[in-house]
Amino acid sequence: MLLANWSSISCPVIGMLHAPPLPGSPEYDGDIVSVRQSVIRDAEALVAGGVDGLMLENFGDTPFYPDRVPAITVAAMTSLACDLRWRFDVPLGINVLRNDGRSALAVAVACGASFIRVNILCGARVADQGLLQGIAHDLLRERANLRASSIQIWADVDVKHSAAFADRPLADEVQDLIARGKADAVIVSGTATGQPIDLGTLSIVKDAAGATPVLVGSGVTAESIHQLLPYANGAIVGSSLKEDCSVRKPVDVARVKELVNAAHRS
Repeated sequence: MLLANWSSISCPVIGMLHAPPLPGSPEYDGDIVSVRQSVIRDAEALVAGGVDGLMLENFGDTPFYPDRVPAITVAAMTSLACDLRWRFDVPLGINVLRNDGRSALAVAVACGASFIRVNILCGARVADQGLLQGIAHDLLRERANLRASSIQIWADVDVKHSAAFADRPLADEVQDLIARGKADAVIVSGTATGQPIDLGTLSIVKDAAGATPVLVGSGVTAESIHQLLPYANGAIVGSSLKEDCSVRKPVDVARVKELVNAAHRS
């Protein structure tokens, strides 16, 4: 099961909150108020459209750190996350790009979030940040030390914007994520933000995951979601809910309603 809140929902829809550049990142314009307003505006549209959860990530902070982010990023993410938890009564997730699961966990503990996303929990991947290595050994111990076992870890497999460091069967990677990395859910995405997932790949992951939930992490649309439902326990959606399906534009509440209705009808 994903979260108890969603026990009666066949396919929960988690709406992405792509935060603009945060303090400390190269493109930050010095206006933290506008950052907060942008995030809250998108959250309002997503919740009004009926999403079952939200996920906040520091999308605008390119180029990303490969692992730990600076304190100012954690502070900004915590501030935004606490504001979201205060305003919206839906489960919240945290993703600190590129692979700072420990900071994501810290933010989640501080604000009362329900889950975090980790791009590389096990193994190693090559990306524009260089070699990214799994953090399960640190993250699981940190979660235990913080008495935060209720915060779920959602882990990507064959994560987008990266390539395998060494070839391995996809099913083996999924099984390692669950059995050795202790992932609470597995995320499958296309090759890049907004890109659709290959159904064959999704089917392999679903079979290998067994009872562990599988979420589709990119490329979900109102038109495609019915094809994904036999293989997915939920969907994380961003680009297709924006105006003109552009990831850097505001959320369009009409698009949100269309996709949520399609997901919940099935």
